[in-house]
Amino acid sequence: MMVRSGQTPNWGVRARAPLRLGLAGGGTNLSPYCDQFGGAVLNATIDRFAFAHIDLNPEGRLAFRARDIGVEEVMEPGLPAPDHGELALHRAVYRHVVQTWLGGETPALTVSTTSDAPAGSGLGSSSAIVVALVEAFRVALDLPLGPYDVARLAYQIERIELGLSGGRQDQYAAAFGGVNYIEFLADDRVVVNPLRVRRAYLAELESSLVICFTGQSRRSETIINEQVRGLTDLDAAVLDGMHRLKQDATAMKDAVLEGDMRRIARVMMRSWEAKKMTASGIATPLVDQLFDLALREGAWGGKVTGAGGGGFLMFCTDPENRYRLTAALNEAGGAASAVKFTLDGAEAWSVPR
Repeated sequence: MMVRSGQTPNWGVRARAPLRLGLAGGGTNLSPYCDQFGGAVLNATIDRFAFAHIDLNPEGRLAFRARDIGVEEVMEPGLPAPDHGELALHRAVYRHVVQTWLGGETPALTVSTTSDAPAGSGLGSSSAIVVALVEAFRVALDLPLGPYDVARLAYQIERIELGLSGGRQDQYAAAFGGVNYIEFLADDRVVVNPLRVRRAYLAELESSLVICFTGQSRRSETIINEQVRGLTDLDAAVLDGMHRLKQDATAMKDAVLEGDMRRIARVMMRSWEAKKMTASGIATPLVDQLFDLALREGAWGGKVTGAGGGGFLMFCTDPENRYRLTAALNEAGGAASAVKFTLDGAEAWSVPR
């Protein structure tokens, strides 16, 4: 579908897409596991975002910027190579939009992003950036794309066109928002099941959670590629770990819907042990150090959010103990804080002039 003839794009658009906590099932959304066995994850979006901004470039150039990491590329308008350096996501989205909806026309734009968490954080920030970029172009070009379309397109650009390792959950979490039980089935079928959780249960869960950045951004593709090799080779330990993670997604869903914080913590611990079966390097010395400290300071349970090897940890504790746990993790060199859930997915709007 091309943009309608005579339609003038609105290039002054800003968008944001929420990051997410992986509560359970992460890893089962990887091929070939989900293609053969079906995967399931439970995740929840939080009050941290990836932002995108698209506008006409005043110098008539084409500029890509990631302001949070201080990277910029400026060139003459044209079709950029999609897989170039730290701005590969920006280039690939622009390239896809030009080829799919603009008939090859290459407008002189400034395409910029920021993120509230670094790449490799385990919060799905890279995929959220792609979702925010797609959402911004959707509004700029008035494209008839719903959340499933936006998520599927973001997955296609990131995983297929760029060939970046990873699964499918991050794109759908960012596009839909909220607390979702997501099923990944054969033939690339995805079913997003929003959970209708009682407000009191969500408030109690928010009050029970502590998230902690280890300070180490990890290259998730190393762990993911090892998991994929194990699945392809039908490694018994990897398969067993994945089966357990899938079962934990259902168990976590039931625990969240019933507001059972202790059971939520037990499922986290079970998932943490299962996750470590699927690849080496998921638990690092620093991760183990912070994890052990959290348990000594009263955490009921915890796990990594994302592939592991660094990034963010999450812990569940008595709300009366949250301040002490947060302070202890910060004193040990982590960056710990409370977290708040968000219910809305990706959104974009015209920038006021």
